[in-house]
Amino acid sequence: MNETQIAAICGKFLGNEKILGTETIPTGHINTTYRISGEKRDYILQRVNTGIFTQAEKLIANIAGVTEFLRKKITAYGGDPDRETLTLLKTSDGDYLYSDESGKYRMYLFITGATCYSKAVKKGMFGESAKAFGRSQNLLADYDAKTLYETIKDFHNTPVRFSNFERALNADIMGRKKDCLPEAEFFLARGGYCGKITSRLADGRIPMRVTHNDTKLNNVMIDDATGKGICVIDLDSVMPGSMLYDYGDSIRFGASSAAEDETDLDKVYCVPELYEEYTAGFLSEVRSGITAEEARCLHDGAIMMTLECGMRFLTDYLNGDTYYKIQYPEHNLQRTLAQLTHLHSIDSHLEEMNAWINQLSNQ
Repeated sequence: MNETQIAAICGKFLGNEKILGTETIPTGHINTTYRISGEKRDYILQRVNTGIFTQAEKLIANIAGVTEFLRKKITAYGGDPDRETLTLLKTSDGDYLYSDESGKYRMYLFITGATCYSKAVKKGMFGESAKAFGRSQNLLADYDAKTLYETIKDFHNTPVRFSNFERALNADIMGRKKDCLPEAEFFLARGGYCGKITSRLADGRIPMRVTHNDTKLNNVMIDDATGKGICVIDLDSVMPGSMLYDYGDSIRFGASSAAEDETDLDKVYCVPELYEEYTAGFLSEVRSGITAEEARCLHDGAIMMTLECGMRFLTDYLNGDTYYKIQYPEHNLQRTLAQLTHLHSIDSHLEEMNAWINQLSNQ
């Protein structure tokens, strides 16, 4: 889009406010994002990828409900809701989405004086992201998660992911089964374990909560002055689920020593110091609300999310690489191997981490 087209869309949200400049933000792999400089302040304009998010209206309803709830909570304790949560703007028609022939658009206030980082550049930054995610979880503890739409069906339903894997393995449409038998056998042997979290949600042993479902470091705004994590962003996958999903995926991604597709498996392991740093930060915020069963299953969250991710990579490999982008034919298989190596490393810290989690959760 050119600047004239962008300015016209901005006018649907900002009325007659003059647009001084636009900048495409290259980070993010799904939506198209622009930083808009207005005469009053800066904004974020996004074109929602409706190819991925096919239920854009439900997605925006989830975000609006959660952010409006957070704004009230933040205001009540004397915080700054314009910096501590996302602020969706409405169009002149009172809607959070504007649609035309080029797509569906939304606009947020731009959060000033804070930065997103793809990796920790300072000691303690990973722990600050944990505090931000934990704080968000704590503030949303009394939000009725059942009112949220499940915009990505069965996203962290690990038994369903296991069934998808079994079907792909049995069909073997690409003839690749022979190349991944040890990995396939590993997952097949853990079919029963896949339901450990979903069964607890189903029978009420752990509560259904609002979950972010993409708890990476780059989805937390770090204050430029204080180095504190102040705001959780990218709420597109906010849905009902378990706290264990968010905690576990942070450990899976953030406490690993290497990239998801590292080819030298000797370089892949769980970094205990990062595991501990994140856990300490997360529990410092959720300690008052986490249940005893959730605390007991935190380590399972890390194992489950790593297991599920590896299983999804292998499923895609068996299906002919239809979901994840690849750079070479065995890319998804290599991702699987890296996840399994990381999983074994996480599991090797079971006793020490459970003891440490128990100590922290009882402080």
